[in-house]
Amino acid sequence: MALTSPVEEHPYKHLIDTLKDGTIKFFSPHKLNDPRYDKLPLSIRVLLEAAIRNCDGFYTKTEDVENILDWQQQQNKAEVPFSPARVLLQDFTGIPAMVDLAAMRDAVAKHGMDPSLVNPKCPTDLIVDHSLQIDYSKCAIQNAPNPGGGDGPNQGHGPSRSTSSRLPSRGGSQCGGQRGTCSKPACNDLPSATGRTPASVQQIENTPLLCPFHLKPVSEPETALKNQEMELVRNKERLQFFKWCSKAFKNVNVVPPDVGAVHQVNLEYLSRVVQLRDGFIYPDSVVGTDSHTTMINGLGILGWGVGGIESEAVMLGQPVSLTLPQVVGCKLVGSINPLTTSIDIVLGITKHLRQAGIAGKFVEFFGPGVSQLSAPDRTTIANMCPEYNATISFFPIDQVTLKHFKKTNFTQENVELLEKYMKAVKLFRSFEDPSDDLQFSEVIEINLSAMVPYVSGPKRPQDRVAVSSMKEDFQSCLNEKVGFKGFHISKEKQAAQVPFLHSGQEYQLGHGSVVIAAVISCTNNCNPSVMLTAGLLAKKAVEAGLVVKPYIRTSLAPGSGMVTHYLSISGVLPYLSQLGFEVIGYGCATCVGNTAPLPDAVMDAIKQGDLVACGVLSGNRHFEGRLCDCVRANYLASPPLVVAYAIAGTVDADFEKEPLGVTSEGKEVYLRDVWPSREEVQQTEEDMVISAIFKDLQGRMEKGNTFWNKIDCPESVLFPWDHKSTYIRSPCFFSKLTKEVPPPQSIEGAHALLFLGDKVTTDHISPAGSIARASAAAKYLLSKRLTPREFNSYGARRGNDAVMTRGTFASIKLQNRFIGKSGPKTLHIPSNQTLDVFEASERYQRDGIPLIILAGKDYGSGNSRDWVAKGPYLLGVRAVIAESFEKLHKNQLVGMGIMPLEFLPGENADSLELSGKERFNITLPESLSLRQQLTVKTSQGKSFVVTAQFDTEMDVILFQNGGLLRYVARTLL
Repeated sequence: MALTSPVEEHPYKHLIDTLKDGTIKFFSPHKLNDPRYDKLPLSIRVLLEAAIRNCDGFYTKTEDVENILDWQQQQNKAEVPFSPARVLLQDFTGIPAMVDLAAMRDAVAKHGMDPSLVNPKCPTDLIVDHSLQIDYSKCAIQNAPNPGGGDGPNQGHGPSRSTSSRLPSRGGSQCGGQRGTCSKPACNDLPSATGRTPASVQQIENTPLLCPFHLKPVSEPETALKNQEMELVRNKERLQFFKWCSKAFKNVNVVPPDVGAVHQVNLEYLSRVVQLRDGFIYPDSVVGTDSHTTMINGLGILGWGVGGIESEAVMLGQPVSLTLPQVVGCKLVGSINPLTTSIDIVLGITKHLRQAGIAGKFVEFFGPGVSQLSAPDRTTIANMCPEYNATISFFPIDQVTLKHFKKTNFTQENVELLEKYMKAVKLFRSFEDPSDDLQFSEVIEINLSAMVPYVSGPKRPQDRVAVSSMKEDFQSCLNEKVGFKGFHISKEKQAAQVPFLHSGQEYQLGHGSVVIAAVISCTNNCNPSVMLTAGLLAKKAVEAGLVVKPYIRTSLAPGSGMVTHYLSISGVLPYLSQLGFEVIGYGCATCVGNTAPLPDAVMDAIKQGDLVACGVLSGNRHFEGRLCDCVRANYLASPPLVVAYAIAGTVDADFEKEPLGVTSEGKEVYLRDVWPSREEVQQTEEDMVISAIFKDLQGRMEKGNTFWNKIDCPESVLFPWDHKSTYIRSPCFFSKLTKEVPPPQSIEGAHALLFLGDKVTTDHISPAGSIARASAAAKYLLSKRLTPREFNSYGARRGNDAVMTRGTFASIKLQNRFIGKSGPKTLHIPSNQTLDVFEASERYQRDGIPLIILAGKDYGSGNSRDWVAKGPYLLGVRAVIAESFEKLHKNQLVGMGIMPLEFLPGENADSLELSGKERFNITLPESLSLRQQLTVKTSQGKSFVVTAQFDTEMDVILFQNGGLLRYVARTLL
């Protein structure tokens, strides 16, 4: 965010410096003249700059700045605030936040205030990308028929464009009408539970219905269009609300459906590296409600994922609170092996970091090896944070990053400005200069030269084989007994060569001969470099005079049209085609067994010699016999290695010592002669691919979505709630809102709504999946005349508090000690009846009885969700008494005005002999203090002491106001 206090009153106004002839200002931490700053990791410097700029004496204090500056001593100890530059929401988590803001406008309007004053204080981007469902698909993924082979490329799964015209019509008694396909009744004969055709398979003119057992194909040009149509119909109410938000609120930018996934849009369009606002320039930073938010750290932008309530707090002007993290320096050294692809490097670094035990820490990369990684390499590594449990993986900005920005939506002027600023505040790195190395909590050194290319096989994906050891490993597979790797071929038969004729020419097959080679990019889309490497390798091979033997079944199945586009514009597609790797369509094919039959002569030769023939593919599945029942050895490899093994014609080869092939003139050509350098690949990627991707995204952003553009939405300042809606509803968080802060209300005569044990997770508190038909939420939706097919999920209905409150504690795995078995039930103590949690809550609230929850250790662990505190609040829960809390959830409870109370060390409900059926009184003093001890008295005459988990003054203020939302509303009033 920009400045939170006037410049003339700012405690660090003496640090203000200027750029660009004084027209742009910035806070320069370097002007502190403190030697500690020069040793801080750059990720910590970003935290420090934000604390200095946002220091207002309330949310952020001068002691917070001092703690960050003293990071070496305060790491893992001090709690510090961080105010990010922006918030990133996806639509599932974004809708409850925006519904709350719309309801807040209603609340302030009732008090005579201008509702248009209610806006996010922090710039917020909301990307609508979680609404799309696959109702129509060009390839049927489920129940792949006859995985050992088939009648042709159209058999069962993923037909190519060239075969789509041969799809069976909707008529007939079977789905597909082909050997090995679904034996269920035809799609149009399948009734729904209501006797009607299910909405999800309603026919749109000129398209076949979708079989629920196979996703029945439609032609490719129609697929996206029809899925978009279904998305519009299914989510019309939500989309209308989002469009109203984009017009009604300041500081809100809504990216409509069909533009891109949230993390890609963030990476390719929203990221600015530096923000320029109110005349000040400062580092870009972000918190987001998507787990892929960490990808942005690959561009030198600090960011990580948070829960819905945390993001809402930041939107409303509150900083994120975090314990000053340890920072692990990951030093990259050595030179990358010429044959090692970006995917090899990413997976290798991920493996090292996973083994290092760095959960909850920052990782910051440095060392001479970093310069060898392209910007896409870095963002892919940063995206893998959840795999090794780091909070972030930060790559400071350097010349490689600047070069990348020049190929994107940055102007030359913008690049020059961000470079000057980053160097002025010492956030720019030169990885080749060892004097630039900083102090870290610990250093992990990774030698890039030790990362060698691998393939996996011959029967299981987990059996990795270094390419340099491939010949030796294959020979051992022939020798070993039949098992996970072995084929048990006798020594005298291992050298067998079987001649055969193909197209009038004689060839020979032996053990290890490649007969299937498939380049599939579905698992390689996140980083285009591997596909480009394959294309450039093909180009060099063709130019060197190498060919692929014509009997090898070669194919190229790009994961998307964009892959074909960048292979085409980079000029390598014709060379791939010349080697037999022609585009066969867009869909799953070879890796699910949908390879056209091998030539009869090839199959006869394999059977005659009992040969272990091989398939090589860049997919993700390759179990024995999966590609074709006569191909026993199958290897997963990177796309360029697939091309290489196709040219070699065998996996029984040592590429370091043996030639890849021999030209028609008899010249031996080695793999090293035709393998493109990393510099060549990266240059092509930056010049062709990156530019094309950014131009495409920018065009879609500017053009807008046709469906989105046609959606009508109200023009009013206040949202006109539709009381019939089951998706969007005004929540009651602001009922009985007063301008004055009420005195603390003691809890008298409370009952325990639930009596829980240890490790109650957010999944137990607020399920995110489908709505069970017997649940309280289902009963509510049925009362609104919806059928079970129309229930959708809790995630899709997060904008309806009536559904989400009924879904609170609705997990079938909830262990409530009142019941004695798992399930979403509890005991209504006054009547001694077992009821749904919501129904019991309703009775208590109707009778004016406050509620508490008793729990054990680690209450609220797991993924953060917006309704894990909102739901209990609306159930009438005033306090949770537990042995310990997950810190993030404790903050969420405070943020909704619920008291988190902790038993004293060594005490719990059992040691205090609590049955949970007592009534509880908790007296609150007029003035609350941090970590104050309170006395709980029961109706049985017992009393015990608990500690209120208010760790900051802000915690106390939020609780006294009844939570964050009411606090912000009162601030406006």
